[in-house]
Amino acid sequence: MVSLFRMAGVRDPEATKARIFEAATAEFAAHGIAGARIDRIAQAARANKQLIYAYFGNKAELFSQVMEARLMELAAANPVDADDPVGWIDRLMDYHRTHPEVIRLVYWEGLEYGSGGIPHEDERQQHYDRKIAAFAKAQEEGTLDSAIPAPDLLFLMIAMASWPIVQPHMMRIIVGTEEKDRERLHASVRTAARRLTGWTEGKDRTEGDAAPTA
Repeated sequence: MVSLFRMAGVRDPEATKARIFEAATAEFAAHGIAGARIDRIAQAARANKQLIYAYFGNKAELFSQVMEARLMELAAANPVDADDPVGWIDRLMDYHRTHPEVIRLVYWEGLEYGSGGIPHEDERQQHYDRKIAAFAKAQEEGTLDSAIPAPDLLFLMIAMASWPIVQPHMMRIIVGTEEKDRERLHASVRTAARRLTGWTEGKDRTEGDAAPTA
């Protein structure tokens, strides 16, 4: 992408790329893939519309690259921690609260593609496989209970952390919107995560409470 920008005479390719991704993130989070407009992205990014098309080809590809970039940022900011799943889900909730656009992108992606395949699915599969492997390893070593298979456990944990952003109106009606309501929900999610995983703080993997194999 940077080389293409240089060929087009763009003075600061890296800054231009960053502006495009920021503008595209906001546009896709607000309107989804179908409703997003490249001309609005170009205007917000102070970039050439035709140059965006020349590099990405279409909105779907731009969305996919933005989606992967934001997920990588999330993974770097809050890597999965199977040794402390309660702390991890608490940090994940905080991240989604301060970066609501990430889970909104995931939500729009689900609406667009449903249960079918998504662009660059192999990379996404690897992204989640690494997290699943971390939970599976912790279950094998006895840090976490294995009553819930690792893939299902990851899915449930992500769902708990992200649902308040996906359904803010439901949260408002059921949970409330005051700070004390948010703190109570955080505490409830931590409790639920502890019960789902069977995790206890300071649990020693050598104590013999290995995960059941049945």
